[in-house]
Amino acid sequence: MRYLVAGLYTVDQNERAVKTIFGRAERLGNQTTLDDPISESLTPEERGRYSYPQVRVIPPGGPYFKWPWEQIYKVNISTQTLNMAFDPEDPRANANGTQLSAVTKDQLDTGLTGQIRYRICERNLYAFLFGVKRPIVHVMGYYISILRERIANFTAPPPLEEAADNSIASVAGISINDLRKNLSTLNEHMDQNCATSAPRYGITFDASLITGIDPPQEVESALAAINTAHNQVSSDISLAQASADQKIVQSKRAVEIETLNAYAEVEPLRALADQLTALRASGPDALSAYRRNVRLKLFKQASQIIIEDAQ
Repeated sequence: MRYLVAGLYTVDQNERAVKTIFGRAERLGNQTTLDDPISESLTPEERGRYSYPQVRVIPPGGPYFKWPWEQIYKVNISTQTLNMAFDPEDPRANANGTQLSAVTKDQLDTGLTGQIRYRICERNLYAFLFGVKRPIVHVMGYYISILRERIANFTAPPPLEEAADNSIASVAGISINDLRKNLSTLNEHMDQNCATSAPRYGITFDASLITGIDPPQEVESALAAINTAHNQVSSDISLAQASADQKIVQSKRAVEIETLNAYAEVEPLRALADQLTALRASGPDALSAYRRNVRLKLFKQASQIIIEDAQ
């Protein structure tokens, strides 16, 4: 009765379980994680190293029964949040787990703050339970190594328009400025490069949220002055471009108005020429009759008429 009662167990809603029999996890035939779509992001060299057997996952519910020679490993698969500066092996590292240091391409030691959202991959529980001794420590080291490599080689994407002055482009190319302006790009890069953590270690990164990049205190004031000058120059350039664009638009409008005025003056003359041509084509006396009618109309409107004496 004691064996029977002790062999009953349940699995909570946010948990999954794996059973081992004499220390060997129950497998799904000969299937491996390479047969699962989560391994599509692995390179051919990585596929040879990270091939884990697929195990039978016990869903939530119960009560279930196990024999004394069987053991149950329960795993919490809910999404968890972790400070990216947290070191599981030494909580005092990285300023007591509050700020992660990284060196930029111009040799500045910056401090990074942010969070990581992760969850245990249900489709690769073997790697999490049996493949790595301390998965969280391993995955945090993997994440930090990718982040520091990216910070050290980060280059801002080229602007849509070329800078008007080379000095302005060099100011905009300061690494800390580039990092601060492209935090979303940096986060997307980290998400893409950490996509292989699920087939490698059984942990899936839901999001990487880098929220702050702080330069060293000795260069903070200088960097602020550079940014102020750069913003002022950028503002002056924008105002000059706006003024030039406005003048160009006004000039185009003036040309259009003068062109329309010229068309308005020429069009009546063209109509008169077409009318005279049509009259001439209708007969030899039509043009003389038209001229006589026009003269009579002018005589009617005139207040005085001067007739030249033929003598």
